Amino acid sequence: MNSTKSSSLAKLLPIMLCFFAMGFVDLVGIASNYVKADLQLSDSEANIFPSLVFFWFLIFSVPTGMLMNRIGRKKTVLLSLVVTFASLLLPIFGDGYMLMLVSFSLLGIGNALMQTSLNPLLSNIVSGDSLASSLTFGQFVKAIASFLAPYIAMWGATQAIPSLGMGWRVLFPIYMVVAVIAILWLGATSIQEEKEEGRPSTFGECLALLAKPFILLCFLGIMCHVGIDVGTNTTAPKILMERLGMSLDEAGFATSLYFIFRTAGCFLGAFILQKMAARSFFGISVLCMLVAMVGLFIFHDKAVIYVCIALIGFGNSNIFPIIFAQALLAMPQKKNEVSGLMIMGLFGGTVFPMAMGVASDAIGQNGAVAVMTVGVLYLLFYLIRMKK
Repeated sequence: MNSTKSSSLAKLLPIMLCFFAMGFVDLVGIASNYVKADLQLSDSEANIFPSLVFFWFLIFSVPTGMLMNRIGRKKTVLLSLVVTFASLLLPIFGDGYMLMLVSFSLLGIGNALMQTSLNPLLSNIVSGDSLASSLTFGQFVKAIASFLAPYIAMWGATQAIPSLGMGWRVLFPIYMVVAVIAILWLGATSIQEEKEEGRPSTFGECLALLAKPFILLCFLGIMCHVGIDVGTNTTAPKILMERLGMSLDEAGFATSLYFIFRTAGCFLGAFILQKMAARSFFGISVLCMLVAMVGLFIFHDKAVIYVCIALIGFGNSNIFPIIFAQALLAMPQKKNEVSGLMIMGLFGGTVFPMAMGVASDAIGQNGAVAVMTVGVLYLLFYLIRMKK
């Protein structure tokens, strides 16, 4: 019995390091603010960066599900880590507009490959009712990388050794080293993968799964979750800068605060989901975000804004694993294809920031908050239709 547990743990640890590497994609929020300041861009221009990162989920997610059927989940995760390594290498050489566009594109492509393949790879080690809580714990590990990113960037901008000449971009080589360790560790780990039933699905057959009402509901739910996530990540500092006149380095704490509470929410969620029905916890999470959105519209006090950001972080922390687990369990015979579709829903990280950029340029950051509120209201609708 103990040897079985030790074997499972030995396989789980490198996968959890991959979840940490998955969190690298969230550096785009704070990085886009620094690039905006360095290159003197407008909100709409700066929001192209997070939008571009998540655009690739639309293109690569379903093909990645098909690729997994051919080469396996573990090899697909390793490929994603190699692409992520390349994305983190480029900014070491500068922060020009085109260079950062290419870097963020590669980061998005690598993350699309990783998110599509890593979640079902975890299901080869953990299954059944434990899957939602295990996915939540993976999101907790991912969130650690997310909330560390603004701190490392701020340290680089204000305290890093001047001779390095990188400033906030010191974030990239630090995360690049972690990506290398993840490649080597996962590559050396043996994982037995289950075979998909029947012949591999075609691209058209994968997309046809969206015709199933519950799969479509889950897809749109993930679009809204990621839109709120990337939107808060990017917009929280701007709200403080607009309303309270803070500098970017001071306001950058708002992004870290969001991820601190998202991380805490993921950690607690891993245990809460073992005791509480997923539907009940989902309802509490959506209510937290709804209260926060109302607060961001009404209040201009720093402490209240921080409370609202914290509520969004906690509320949004468990939305993804609950929806993802519901989708996988709804069609267990098509895990690779369903995973590809659900990760394609991360395209919401493109749609929301673009709409928020246009809205905030027009009427200020309240416009961005209004766009995120639409996403929260959809999640409320999803709750009503959610399976128990």
